[in-house]
Amino acid sequence: MRHAIYAGGLLALALATSTLHAQTRELGSSGALLDRIAAVVNEGVVLQSELDEQVQMITDRLRQARTELPPQNVLRQQVLERLVLQEVQLQRAERLGLKVPDENLNSALRSVAERNQIPLDRLPDALAAQGIAYGAFRDSMRKEMTISLLRQRDVLSRIIVTPREIDQFIARQASAENQEYDVSHILLSLPQAADPEQLDAVTARARDIVTRARGGEDFAQLAVTYSNGQTALAGGALGWRKGTQLPSFISDAVAKMQNGEVSEPVRTPSGFHILRLNDKRGASNAVMIDQVHARHILVKPNDLRDDAQSEAKVRDLRARILGGEDFAELARSNSEDPGSAAEGGDLGWVGPGTFVGTFEKVLTGLNENDVSEPFKTQYGWHIVQLLGRRTHDNSAEDARQKAFVALRESKADDETELWLRRLRDEAFIEYKM
Repeated sequence: MRHAIYAGGLLALALATSTLHAQTRELGSSGALLDRIAAVVNEGVVLQSELDEQVQMITDRLRQARTELPPQNVLRQQVLERLVLQEVQLQRAERLGLKVPDENLNSALRSVAERNQIPLDRLPDALAAQGIAYGAFRDSMRKEMTISLLRQRDVLSRIIVTPREIDQFIARQASAENQEYDVSHILLSLPQAADPEQLDAVTARARDIVTRARGGEDFAQLAVTYSNGQTALAGGALGWRKGTQLPSFISDAVAKMQNGEVSEPVRTPSGFHILRLNDKRGASNAVMIDQVHARHILVKPNDLRDDAQSEAKVRDLRARILGGEDFAELARSNSEDPGSAAEGGDLGWVGPGTFVGTFEKVLTGLNENDVSEPFKTQYGWHIVQLLGRRTHDNSAEDARQKAFVALRESKADDETELWLRRLRDEAFIEYKM
């Protein structure tokens, strides 16, 4: 394989996850210590072997990105802090009973294989060629998915985006130049109850970092060395985002910046933020999608009508439609789909992914005005008629959905940092190194 196995957001080279989670070691027969504890986290531990493996992985990644490495002791401390935060989150997930089912994990692994254009059964060999054990990769992905579930529960689900905010967001977007930004970011967090001395110290450090970055020091190395943000070990890179997908304090700042410019420190409840605008570009709003217009009749098996009788009823209805009876009238009087029966079975114009796989597959094979043979889904027995196809400008609907996601993400970044800080402050942590 010429390229590293790609796992998307789930496992971006395990920036904050333990790829090779070692089991607790015991003394060997010679009495030599096989592993040591790097940190105690509540009732759990972070092992030195985990720390060593992560440091090596991140060192390799930074070298591949041609990012100048910080001093080894600084990098080890940053990585250790990430492993501590991971352990805190996994412990909370366990207390809450959050688990990733095997089928979900297998589906994620299948997606990894597909993105790398290899069959799933070849994934272990492809990973082994890069020195990664399949079991460790699987374990790491499960952890990252578990943390994602936890953040969905504790952070994203508590963020409220109102229709008024969406309307205002779209209005601002329409009145401003639509831009995308490639931004890097350093966060210097503050304790929840920072005293004046702590505030002065963090303020001075922020100003020093700005001076050094503007003086030509590598921003990515400064992020790896000093940032407390979630992207620190990626050199602070946030990647390409629309201005409306960034927290407002970031989008407001970068909109006034030139490429390569480093901002003054920006204060928020989570701490001081330092931004670097790497690049910007225009973005298109046009969203064209293929849609179908269909109507259907659904008959469900029940205590009085078994599966075979349900199929027979649908088959009889199809024969009556082909014989000239009105589809809509038969749907109103016979369909058991509460969402469409009153509308004569009409499902409206919809895009890809709206229906379950079997339903979409049947629709794909129909010509306009065709009535399908009876077919079964998990909901019961159907017949469906294709009324039309079109390519539709879905920009308005897409804009509202994207506005919701962008507003939630812009709130989530800062909320996640505050949430992680609370979790850490509430945990018992003892460093052993």
